[in-house]
Amino acid sequence: MTRVLLAEDDPAISEPLARALRREGYAVDVREDGLAALDGAQSGPDLVILDLGLPSIDGLEVCRRLRNSGSSVPVLILTARADEVDTVVGLDAGADDYVTKPFRLAELLARARALLRRTPPEEEEAAPLVRLDAEARRAFVGDNELQLTAKEFELLRVLVREQGKVVSREQLMHEIWETAWLGSTKTLDMHVSVLRRKLGDDATQPRFITTVRGVGFRFEPVGGS
Repeated sequence: MTRVLLAEDDPAISEPLARALRREGYAVDVREDGLAALDGAQSGPDLVILDLGLPSIDGLEVCRRLRNSGSSVPVLILTARADEVDTVVGLDAGADDYVTKPFRLAELLARARALLRRTPPEEEEAAPLVRLDAEARRAFVGDNELQLTAKEFELLRVLVREQGKVVSREQLMHEIWETAWLGSTKTLDMHVSVLRRKLGDDATQPRFITTVRGVGFRFEPVGGS
């Protein structure tokens, strides 16, 4: 569902506008001051409708902070001042469009739809990079260090070393447990399961460790290593 952050401190405006947006099928988060609007923006809305005259910090400053943080969310500003200079300042602060109060609801909704159509679809989030420090025996997913046992580290090391290739159960048993494969790999399966959990992986839709039935496992070079 498309999510709209509505930052407006006047209930006479925010309440009917929120109802209209919800009738359009949007999920609406209403915030009544600038700091609360910035907090709401952390959840990644698809559109921000931003009143310039907000308490705590005004809408211009909210818009500037959003853009300075790298956010590209479309911003539609509401202004009670029809002054051209005010409008230009708002656009210079990073807003995408503006509506002057009092506004016609149909016009505002049309402008909101236009901004949402212009928003490029988000790229699928890439899996975080898995990094190994073999000498220090440390492993990281993104910036987070994994707490691995010795066997879990060795299992991950072998899989990452052979990333993109299928590593047989027999090879894993031989390299990590230094034993011949005699048919049962419950210990290996348990370690793979725990390692997946620590990597934040989902066995049904794995990003890192894929099971190749009847053969072994493959580490997907999604994030590289």
